[in-house]
Amino acid sequence: MLALQIFLLIAGLILLVKGADWFVEGSAGIAKKCNISPLVIGLTVVAFGTSMPELAVSVTSAIEHSTDIAIGNVVGSNIANILLILGLSALMHFLPVQKESLKLDLPVLLLASVLLVGLGWWGKALAWYDGLILLVVFAAYMAVLLVQAGKKRKELLALPESERVAEEEKAPRGRIGGWIYRMGRHLWFLIVLALIGLGMVVGGGTLLVNAATYIAEYAGVSERVIGLTIVAVGTSMPELVTSVVAAVKGQTDIAVGNVIGSNIFNIFVVAGISALVYPLTFTAANGIDALVALGAAVLLYALALIKGHKLGKIAGTIFLVCFAGYYVYLFAV
Repeated sequence: MLALQIFLLIAGLILLVKGADWFVEGSAGIAKKCNISPLVIGLTVVAFGTSMPELAVSVTSAIEHSTDIAIGNVVGSNIANILLILGLSALMHFLPVQKESLKLDLPVLLLASVLLVGLGWWGKALAWYDGLILLVVFAAYMAVLLVQAGKKRKELLALPESERVAEEEKAPRGRIGGWIYRMGRHLWFLIVLALIGLGMVVGGGTLLVNAATYIAEYAGVSERVIGLTIVAVGTSMPELVTSVVAAVKGQTDIAVGNVIGSNIFNIFVVAGISALVYPLTFTAANGIDALVALGAAVLLYALALIKGHKLGKIAGTIFLVCFAGYYVYLFAV
């Protein structure tokens, strides 16, 4: 049985890698065809799609009353998304942080992180009404994001044809074989490609998490540590592969937007829906983990504010060192 789980873990990783490649290709192509900013695509379609494993795992854990896994999955994924995923991506390619993210998305992420800590500590649990608050704030954020996207599209369409073409050429374009490149001229194909890639990413992530959880339980690891490490990193594998692939391809808006959007989605939607299903007990240890996630968000914002608004090798190294330090703390306590 253990050998089968190891095989499934490897199979899940392979699905993640190839699926993320197709998903990034399709999403970037859709952005170009529809005159939608790649940043918006990263913050919405890519981010929410790659967060499906977190949603499935946390809601299932809430139904089974495994609240440590439900909370640990959300908090641990957010920590891994910033410190591990952006850390690795920044080592591979400079990641510019757009002004829109500095003004709206990162402040919203900070608000989400503060709400998670505050609501959790206040009642020693995330109750159904806390989940409702998180979902309402998320709905307001999405409304603002979509209004801004609509304005930008109108501005782009209002440009002269020559300037519009120049603007559109700024959209990233990946290549996965000559046939896919040629077929990428058709919007329907890009949508199908993105959906197939998303299915592979979610399916691969599910296989990986289930197998990794079995292996961890077999080794006698506690539920909280499983949630914060194996499950959290496992459900973050779609974000990891998608962001790293996007960074390698130079599609940096998707790489950064994917992480920010996923973290916002994890707190507002994953934690929100899970709390509606069953109250998520918030222990002192959970509170410390949530504070680490908040600290990671603050660190990201601080580094993004530095002149140039780019995350480079130094920022990537800082993220990875912090990630390693947190894991040392987890296994030392």
